[in-house]
Amino acid sequence: MEKQELKRDLKNRHVQLIAIGGTIGTGLFLGSGRAIQLAGPSIILAYLIVGIALFFVMRALGELLLSNAGYQSFTDFAADYIGPWAGYVTGWTYWFCWIMTAMADIIAVGVYVQYWFNIPQWIPALVCLIILLGLNLLTVKLFGELEFWFAIIKVITILALIVIGVILLFIGFQTETGTVSVKNLWEYGGLFPNGISGFLLSFQLVVFAFVGVELVGVSAAETSDPKKNIPSAINKIPLRILFFYVGALVIILSINPWEQLSASSSPFVQVFSLVGIPVAAGIINFVVLTSAASACNSGLFSTSRILYNLSSHNQGPAKFSALNKNHVPSSALFTSGIVVSIGALLSKLIPGQAFSIVTTISAICFIWVWSIILISHIKYMKTRPDLREKSTFKAPLAPFINYVVLALFVFILIIMLLAEATRLALLLTPVWFILLFIAYALRKRKFNNHANEKDIETSTIA
Repeated sequence: MEKQELKRDLKNRHVQLIAIGGTIGTGLFLGSGRAIQLAGPSIILAYLIVGIALFFVMRALGELLLSNAGYQSFTDFAADYIGPWAGYVTGWTYWFCWIMTAMADIIAVGVYVQYWFNIPQWIPALVCLIILLGLNLLTVKLFGELEFWFAIIKVITILALIVIGVILLFIGFQTETGTVSVKNLWEYGGLFPNGISGFLLSFQLVVFAFVGVELVGVSAAETSDPKKNIPSAINKIPLRILFFYVGALVIILSINPWEQLSASSSPFVQVFSLVGIPVAAGIINFVVLTSAASACNSGLFSTSRILYNLSSHNQGPAKFSALNKNHVPSSALFTSGIVVSIGALLSKLIPGQAFSIVTTISAICFIWVWSIILISHIKYMKTRPDLREKSTFKAPLAPFINYVVLALFVFILIIMLLAEATRLALLLTPVWFILLFIAYALRKRKFNNHANEKDIETSTIA
């Protein structure tokens, strides 16, 4: 029987916009409110530092994926360069990362809907999840189209915010809190109003804002021309970080002093309300709602593909590699959807804390995945200099920059350990890795026993 395979139906415009969608999500639209409260205007510097670090992670990812046409995701090269355990642990951790992220996104959907309707958060969260599941069961091309238009909406929104903000700055617009001016960046306690500690504590939320940037790598198996599309998407990341993150935050903090922005709602919505455009605030709320839905859509896509990949490599239940008539891994998709629905339950049980808990766990697990990409790249350079020499998409400043970024990740984890808000999540996360290593050891023993039994049968027949 011919093996079913994923279809390469994602075109260049899909990959480009998936890359944009991966770098603009709930972390920016909702999470930036809390990050601003922690760091003040210095949040801009935090976004810049993490954004630059992740560009180097993406360049390492791109070079590794293009070094072997058989690589479908980073779990493949992790297994090759670090060991089979790394492929197994990283694959399942990446699935867990996106499960946590998708939970945060559907929780955010519930928060945004409450802008119009006073209903429990979990109801719109669950409805959104069911709709996205149904759409994902169709074709990968439909996923690409959904992400294309979701990303277009995000781009237009941030572009509109920046254009309107520049006009308000130019005319010296008066709001209820004062004049719109770049002076608002430093006149309310300076660039570091909460000191270095507030700046450092914001890094967890900033890391979460960038989760999904590596989604280009997950979509590689379904990209029609990876050698052209992947480098193109990765090389545009720095420009997107400067424009979408730094540009948007400079405008937001120029319009409204940092101390007057709420940590619990979207600063984008607050800004348009503040300048006296309530209708625009409603429109922006709709946009950030679609952004959360888009991020959840990406979560369902990536978790189903990573389960498919794990199953194809005998690292997960065989049923996850089964594709439906549209070449979509439906069993893997349903399984991920059921687990993500726990997020709706969390928003019912602990509505005030659910978002913070899942974003912290997600950020920690993504740091693991990004670190594995960097370590794999270091090993690749040492063991396969021939491939490095032939590479048409060499990661710059490697391997030196790999070590620098790894040191930054360790530093961020130490900050999380010292911060009361993130300490519990950091201490609980190792339980996940312990369970994975136990599962890997049991699975390895099972396969070894099975192989030994086959050898005995063969020798008996002989």
